Amino acid sequence: MNNLILQVENARAYYIVENNYIRAIDDVSLDIREGEVVGIVGESGSGKTTLTNVMLMNIKKPLSFIDGKVSLFSNGRVIELNKIPREELQKNIWGKETSIIPQSAMNALMPTKRIKDSILDVMKTHFEEIHEKEIIDKAKTRFEEIGVSKDAIFRYPFELSGGMRQRAVIAVATLLNPRFLIADEPTSALDVSTQKMVLKTIQNLREKGIVKSIAFITHDIATVRQIAETLVVMYAGKIVEISPMEEIIREPLHPYTKGLLYSVVTPEPEVKKRGVYHIPGAPPNLMYPPPGCRFHPRCKYKLDICKKDEPKLKIINNRKVACFLY
Repeated sequence: MNNLILQVENARAYYIVENNYIRAIDDVSLDIREGEVVGIVGESGSGKTTLTNVMLMNIKKPLSFIDGKVSLFSNGRVIELNKIPREELQKNIWGKETSIIPQSAMNALMPTKRIKDSILDVMKTHFEEIHEKEIIDKAKTRFEEIGVSKDAIFRYPFELSGGMRQRAVIAVATLLNPRFLIADEPTSALDVSTQKMVLKTIQNLREKGIVKSIAFITHDIATVRQIAETLVVMYAGKIVEISPMEEIIREPLHPYTKGLLYSVVTPEPEVKKRGVYHIPGAPPNLMYPPPGCRFHPRCKYKLDICKKDEPKLKIINNRKVACFLY
């Protein structure tokens, strides 16, 4: 399967609130290949975090997995994650095959426990019997590999700086060398210098072979550009564009991607020349999404067909875009 490590096919995941459906992920397909870092960007409410839950099949009410397939490719096997009970996912898949650096990762560690005790608690969810010394030794090694003192595992989270806490969470998430890692907004609460440190840590995970592939979720294109080779752009529960990073930066195809990129203020001369751009209007209510293309109410390039028919992702050279302009 061309080095596929994870594949999402025609996934629909809706939040069910008082008998209404919020279409957070609506007919989304995505391939993650071994060895690549994929950036996933979009405004708040575009479905990025819901997509991470779908990729892990971490489905909890009010979220429901309505339709589609999520496949993990491991040692010649194809594992359909959407057919596996949650208890089995927790024991055999999460942490071992797939893992996540969660949003608000700096607050992910139990404040009343030393970090080593949090690590042991995590290991108990995967193994019926654990050897404490072996796990502690492995944790010390992993902490040193990502640039944190091995003695930090004996400390409480509040005794560490924000950057060290973030890297401690990364160490815990990758302790069992998962092949696929999701980093969900891992730099959003950090200052610029600490952001660079955390980005370097995540890059090192792949370079050292600790993880094989990474999905990096963010709303910050300037950050994801530093780490990802491929960019996936989401809008209102849909993927609207997939492209190699530098190509999409040089020439965004979808009108929403253009608006997203051109609204970022950077010191490049071309940015100063064109000025700051903004996307008019607001994202749609996903309980009652507009017919046709979900971006058409905000799009200055819209055609009549955009108001009634839904564009599908189509291949343009080595890129994909969902837009009737192409």
